[in-house]
Amino acid sequence: MKIKDLPDSSKPRERFLKYGPEVLSDAELFAIILRTGTKQENVITVANNLISEYGLDHLFSCSVKELRKIKGIGETKAIELLTVAELAKRYSQYKKPLKHIQSAKDVFELYRDKLGEEKQENFYVLLLSNKNNILGENRVSVGLLDCSLTHPREIFKPAIRNSASRVILIHNHPSGDPMPSQEDKSTTEKLIESGNLLGIHVLDHVIIGKDTYWSWKDSKNS
Repeated sequence: MKIKDLPDSSKPRERFLKYGPEVLSDAELFAIILRTGTKQENVITVANNLISEYGLDHLFSCSVKELRKIKGIGETKAIELLTVAELAKRYSQYKKPLKHIQSAKDVFELYRDKLGEEKQENFYVLLLSNKNNILGENRVSVGLLDCSLTHPREIFKPAIRNSASRVILIHNHPSGDPMPSQEDKSTTEKLIESGNLLGIHVLDHVIIGKDTYWSWKDSKNS
């Protein structure tokens, strides 16, 4: 049955207006975003198929190509869904306006929503003052972590430009396991040495996993 043929009490938009979003199911909320279904299935069924295939916890980490595997989800709808996901991530960061870093755990809490579900490695440099206040961040690369993607000039150029005296290196492991590879360790050592030559202290390298993290500094102190 098409949405327009349902009674108003069963239409997601009408229920939203009358009762608020809290009473709507996950599928009904997605139906409002998607707006239309297919000739064979209404939009609530398409939304249910989407949730059944990927699960609410993994759906927003899908690619456009993966979302388009669901009948009724074209490129435009896939982009709209992932736009909502990105806005949710940014809102989460906005609600946690951490301005001062005291530990690797602080870094993890700051980046877990942004990087915990990413399917590609993202390498960031967090720029800090000499009192560990956050001055800014810079995404250096997207893709496999190697020396060619993390050349010292790409790491320290934004630090110099922002007068940062300290930096923290951050990247994620799409596997969800934050344990470092030998490449991670050698890259960290290289960047620490480069920072020392420039007078910019590399405080730590934090690797973000799905639900946990690894810290270069903590590993050296343990």
